[in-house]
Amino acid sequence: MVIQIVLIALVVVAAFAMLRGQGARRQALRRLGLLVFAAAAVWSILMPDQLTELAQLVNVGRGTDLLLYALIVVFISYVVTRHRRDQRTAKQITALSRQLALDEAPPPRDLGGEPLSGGETDPLEGG
Repeated sequence: MVIQIVLIALVVVAAFAMLRGQGARRQALRRLGLLVFAAAAVWSILMPDQLTELAQLVNVGRGTDLLLYALIVVFISYVVTRHRRDQRTAKQITALSRQLALDEAPPPRDLGGEPLSGGETDPLEGG
């Protein structure tokens, strides 16, 4: 009984920790999924025999094996989601770095080192 209370407390604390922050609309589905996961975790802790019965219904020997398989699926989906988010962030950083480099670049100069006036063209560009 004590282990059930400890496990339920850990699941609830983890669920609330993951729900905090980033109130974007895109988070709604993720939050709903997390709540379903937390409810399923509490159910499996309180009724492990039913979890084993469910596992046998889907041709898995034990409830712990079913939990392991579910964990693998969740982990893979997390890795894929995280990878996509990291790629998006890298593209944003690249775009911002390029813009910053262009914004901070010195004005073009002629071959003698003098700044080009508004009407002149850069001799290197052939204009």
